[in-house]
Amino acid sequence: MSWLQLVPTERRTASAHNIAIAPSLLAADFSRLAEEVKAVEETGAEFLHLDVMDGHFVPNLTFGPMLVAAMRPITAMTLDSHLMIANPDQYIGAFVDAGSDIVVIHAEASSDVTRDLKDIRSRGAKSGLAINPDNRTENVERYLDEVDMLLVMSVFPGFGGQSFMESSLPNVERAVQVRERRGLDFAIQIDGGINPQTAARARAAGAEILVAGTAIFRTSDYQAAVDAIRGS
Repeated sequence: MSWLQLVPTERRTASAHNIAIAPSLLAADFSRLAEEVKAVEETGAEFLHLDVMDGHFVPNLTFGPMLVAAMRPITAMTLDSHLMIANPDQYIGAFVDAGSDIVVIHAEASSDVTRDLKDIRSRGAKSGLAINPDNRTENVERYLDEVDMLLVMSVFPGFGGQSFMESSLPNVERAVQVRERRGLDFAIQIDGGINPQTAARARAAGAEILVAGTAIFRTSDYQAAVDAIRGS
């Protein structure tokens, strides 16, 4: 389970699951965030996915480091900050300082991917690299030595609730092949349109961390939703 490397040692617990779940906070009820976070943590979800959007790289605007800092004291889940922002190098330090365990930058947004991935690691966080559906794993293979997690987008970033793009699955499959061929140990995450049905296809392709927002937070039973997405 290569995703276990993304859980800080001091908060690491043994898991019987091969697949990790990352509820996306963007779909939660923001009037009661602390309760929502506690509720998904109680399902056994391992990660909390934080969608950071700047209104430039993507057309939506969400939240910044202050929300990450607010989440840190109330959960032991791994905080996975997905920076859908232009010039991510200017904000890496702020998100690490706020308590992010993983900082994910977009290959399409960074002017120097290797520099930014090394910067994340040098600050003590895990490094993540995201690629959009119209990008290809081959285009970022040269960076994967510096990556702790590759995030394959299965929708175009910017808004929640979009439909899953089957065309993203070859990127997952190629990531598995690259990892095996080169002896690397990065985890593979997928984000966008994940529900129990699409999760099964993502798992079959080799994704091991599944990000889901509306499929969890917009249901009446978070435990049942997480279990179904995990395939357990």
